[in-house]
Amino acid sequence: MSWEPEIAELNRRRELADRMGGADKVERQHFFGKLTVRERIARMADDGTFNEIGHLTGIGDYDDDGNLVEFTPANLLFGRATVDGRPVIISGDDFTVRGGSSELSIAKKSQMAEQLALELEIPIIRLIDGMGGGGSVKELEHIGHTYVPDLWFWPYVVEGLSTIPQVSLALGSVAGIGAARVVTSHYCLMVRDISLMMIAGPALIDHAGEQITKEDLGGTHVHTTNGAVDDVVDSEEEAFDRARRFLSYLPSSAHQLPPRGPVTDDPQRREEQLIEIVPRNRRRPYKMRTILEAVFDREPAADGDGWTSSFFEIGRNWGKSVITGLARLDGWPVAVISEDPYIYAGGWTADGSEKAIRLIDLANTFHLPVVHLADVPGFYIGSTAEREATIRKGSRALAALMQGNSPFCTVVIRKAFGVAGGTVSVPQRAPYRFAWPSADWGSLPIEGGIEVAYKAELNEADDRDALLADISARLNKVRSPFRTAETFGIEDIIDPRDTRPLLCEWANLVAPVRKTGRYSHGYRP
Repeated sequence: MSWEPEIAELNRRRELADRMGGADKVERQHFFGKLTVRERIARMADDGTFNEIGHLTGIGDYDDDGNLVEFTPANLLFGRATVDGRPVIISGDDFTVRGGSSELSIAKKSQMAEQLALELEIPIIRLIDGMGGGGSVKELEHIGHTYVPDLWFWPYVVEGLSTIPQVSLALGSVAGIGAARVVTSHYCLMVRDISLMMIAGPALIDHAGEQITKEDLGGTHVHTTNGAVDDVVDSEEEAFDRARRFLSYLPSSAHQLPPRGPVTDDPQRREEQLIEIVPRNRRRPYKMRTILEAVFDREPAADGDGWTSSFFEIGRNWGKSVITGLARLDGWPVAVISEDPYIYAGGWTADGSEKAIRLIDLANTFHLPVVHLADVPGFYIGSTAEREATIRKGSRALAALMQGNSPFCTVVIRKAFGVAGGTVSVPQRAPYRFAWPSADWGSLPIEGGIEVAYKAELNEADDRDALLADISARLNKVRSPFRTAETFGIEDIIDPRDTRPLLCEWANLVAPVRKTGRYSHGYRP
């Protein structure tokens, strides 16, 4: 009385599911330069660790005797796996089955993937390729009725944002709720030449009166510059690598602390180039990323040849005046905010402020200490800034910073002016700040403020230029950061070459005082 016949049937059904949409659809997927969902999962997960849930889910076609004749598998796969040894949930759309759009089982599978990750308190990685939503209007004729849209599984997604790391990779044409699944995550990216993302496709847009190509509607050049997605990469393999690297800085949930990574760099390393990297001419820019690469941990390169920076930049192509990312100090993961003097002199724009909010929320959700290497001339000004509501979005960034609970440290590299200059400290916490001798701060830069403060005297002067030069010389004597240090307006002025040792000391000091638990304000996608 063996159960071998049933096991044989089980294996047959698994084999049918593994065929996905059929050989011709698989070939078409490869023709367009894309991996299949099973190939993607195999590359994303550690070898041999993927345990599929719902392997037999799909639609069966039976003959009159009740024998299975054909089988169409569900077009969403998910299961347990490990990534770099860490348990995760991986879900993926199967574009070879109805282009990744909805069928009867996909909503339940998608919900369970989100729910399981949340209950197990482990990260979820979404490999998104298709709509993953309600399907086409053609389906209405099949089911015989319409329906009120219902995001009944979405609460698990939203709850997960404040609890577990969520990574979404857009690996094909993504629309509707599929696009919402991409952006409702802590880190998302697209792949150049194969990824498209849009609320609705060109056919619906054309019906609304606008003619546009898919690429101009939702190509990588659109969404990596408007902040909808964080980054763009050149291949699916690179996308999987970046997902792994992003997760390496984070704990598995908000109820854990970020683990210390490998200690690969001397915490006492001093970089000689830092003593001369900031020009004495305050109008000349310099490369802030060179400072970031010098200060944070260096790690062995993946190919074993040399070293690479631990700084993992997020969102380089949007909000460009503000630089954000993750890095390590003596192995400890930290969140990083800085400014790019080459873009609006580092002024905080509306989208730069939104970018900073995203990074601050990530840090607070997953207990990452925040380092600000500051060169802030203030908020970006002008008519464009006013039209973009820069002051409101900038004030939201300040609120996010003040609401935070993560340890915070600032190194003032050069400028700290105006309201945005207030990002160099969090008033309700004891300041942990350093300044370079190049530091320059105040309510307004002297160069711009003189014309306003001394307007009457300058207008009445016989030699306006001479008076302006005299006033500038007097003010420049008091703008020295050493004068500020005399009044304890700044805690320490340091040799730039001591930046890394001091930051590493701080990272080790705050590591024991980090606390787990849910961030009271939650994460805002």
